[in-house]
Amino acid sequence: MFNPTREQVRTFFTEAWNKHRNGGVLTPLENMAARLIDQHPEYHDDLTDPEKASADYAVEEGRTNPFLHLSMHLAIDEQLSIDHPPGIKAAYQGLLATRSPHDAAHIIMEALGEVVWEAQRLGTPFNSDTYLELIRRHASR
Repeated sequence: MFNPTREQVRTFFTEAWNKHRNGGVLTPLENMAARLIDQHPEYHDDLTDPEKASADYAVEEGRTNPFLHLSMHLAIDEQLSIDHPPGIKAAYQGLLATRSPHDAAHIIMEALGEVVWEAQRLGTPFNSDTYLELIRRHASR
């Protein structure tokens, strides 16, 4: 299992963005990252300023950690590409009936964050059924 450090994750995103902005050759994963970064102009400063890229993003400050957010986007893209957990692709399609792909991904991200937090808090395995149910609940609204 790939388990990058905080610095490796930040370096990956900042280098992908830098290559993209300068017309460099990107790997397929860097290309995915650059596409996601492009959809989040609010993070561009954080990814181009080395001081901001190394900052802590405390919840108390009310700032979203761009590296966590973008990492979750990549994880969701991977889940959708392989339909794992089984049914996530159909749940995503249900969201697309009334939302943009980006808004649908953010709903999935909220569900993912909630289920991961709950598993960590309780010391239990990730619950795919709860994850999919949270997504489907939004699709029916």
